[in-house]
Amino acid sequence: MIFKKDLPEKTMDKKFRVFATCDIGEAIDVLRKRGYEVEVYPHPEAPPKSLILDKVKSGVDGLITTLRDPIDAEVFEAGKGKLKVVAQIAVGFDNINRADANRYKIPFTHTADVLTEATAEFAFFMMGTLARKMWTAEHLTREHQWGYWHPYLPFLGDEVTGKTVAVIGTGRIGLAFIKKSVGFDMNVLCYDPAYENQAFVRTIQEIHDLRHARGLVKDKAWIKYVPFEEALRGADFVSVHVPLLRAGESATPTYHLFNEKTLSLMKSTAYLVNTSRGPVVDEAALALALRENWIAGAALDVYEQEPLPADSPLRDPAIADRCRLMPHFASAARITRLSTDPDKGMAGRCAQGLIDVLEGNYGGDVTKMPYVVNKEGFGK
Repeated sequence: MIFKKDLPEKTMDKKFRVFATCDIGEAIDVLRKRGYEVEVYPHPEAPPKSLILDKVKSGVDGLITTLRDPIDAEVFEAGKGKLKVVAQIAVGFDNINRADANRYKIPFTHTADVLTEATAEFAFFMMGTLARKMWTAEHLTREHQWGYWHPYLPFLGDEVTGKTVAVIGTGRIGLAFIKKSVGFDMNVLCYDPAYENQAFVRTIQEIHDLRHARGLVKDKAWIKYVPFEEALRGADFVSVHVPLLRAGESATPTYHLFNEKTLSLMKSTAYLVNTSRGPVVDEAALALALRENWIAGAALDVYEQEPLPADSPLRDPAIADRCRLMPHFASAARITRLSTDPDKGMAGRCAQGLIDVLEGNYGGDVTKMPYVVNKEGFGK
């Protein structure tokens, strides 16, 4: 693998020390072949913060982190004068205090784009699994409760084809999800609090029109932007793709965007799918909505607290048939997670972000480095 901006056989003038809070596969070997001294936390769970502080105090140049690791002023202070970069193997960076990173002039990177299609695909599969009651049907078979065939007993699922889906958040993953919906002849209600990509909507409508004109579909599907409440009222499925923004961080915060009030707007036959950020959904309100049948079901891959606590209301056996729970798994595909190619894999992009900062790529200008998040901390 040849990393961007450099050759893998480059002889380093100095040896950089890096501590990785998790193993990111062959990308670690790529760093070592470049002369990096890389220590990897050997266990699957997150290391204690005290260990991260010890490693930073020992003089590492870089940290490779995950969403599980709290990176704040305490960490930056421990690495003062030595720590140069935090490379996150994730799109999100809720665990990194951006203001603290800027104050200590530490750039941090993330791995956007490369997991877009995998996450959108997973959200779509979750929607179908939930709607067609595949979990319930498999349990029926495995537990020897399938004793007869009947047209509608003991239960029926819901078709996805031809239904209306509300896509809440039309950034990279939301748009990728919409593209996949086209093949299932779905109508799409779009909502985004920050930006409406009308050019994309026009393109999708052109595809719908062409499919209808060529006789591929009987009914012509449609797509349009609408206000949030209208999207919830009109959808058979709601798929969530917004960032986590708390009050004070944005004029349109998304923390607990789905709560008792907004969940009550959805159809009683509708389903909710969340692969964005856990705190976007008020889990207590969602559990109530499922228990009282305000909505037909929900599928979640992210939670307010991860791992999901044993006493979470979402674990209520009374709603198990209508509530699919996944372990923050949407990007968990081999190429997406582990490819060393920074254009294909999170591991490769994580390593490249680290290399860009430590080796001074792009003329050492942090604001030009594509994977650095907090560029504003380094502007003139």
